[in-house]
Amino acid sequence: MFSFMMTSADGYHADPGQALDWHNVDQEFSQFALAQLREAGTLVFGRVTYEGMAAFWPTPAGEESDPEVAKAMNTTPKIVISRTLPQATWADTRIISNHAEEELAKLKQQPGKDIVIPGSSTLTAGLLQTGLLDELRIMVNPVILGQGRSLFAGAGRTSLKLLKTRQFTSGNVLLYYQPITN
Repeated sequence: MFSFMMTSADGYHADPGQALDWHNVDQEFSQFALAQLREAGTLVFGRVTYEGMAAFWPTPAGEESDPEVAKAMNTTPKIVISRTLPQATWADTRIISNHAEEELAKLKQQPGKDIVIPGSSTLTAGLLQTGLLDELRIMVNPVILGQGRSLFAGAGRTSLKLLKTRQFTSGNVLLYYQPITN
């Protein structure tokens, strides 16, 4: 199971207004995103990220922005971890509202492609100490926001082992880390 998140150079995944217009997204990023989605057998979201993704990808605007990514997002099975979401309207989505760690551990034991958490920093932070996350993929965008929502707010101290890096022509740098659980 791995998590992929985008962050500013100063460690924020969202600006104070929750806008994502600072994400450095180009053709190279879209190709990377599609390749990463092809690794996924299941996408797992927290409620806030799920609501944002569900409001975009299954719409004409989502499909026009990147047809291949939209198709992958819309056809991959999805899980949303939420105690407050009453129903999931995005195709092939189920809600886990209780015992999320246990349910994800069971899912992880099943054969198949990776379980991928795209975005969802709060969910990722909450899972860091569980041993369920095999890898963190953190894409650092060449921008300083100065304030916003910290990438790992509330996670507690976690050691990481750098596995590899990838530099994009846009200036983005992708860091692949393995969490070291104590």
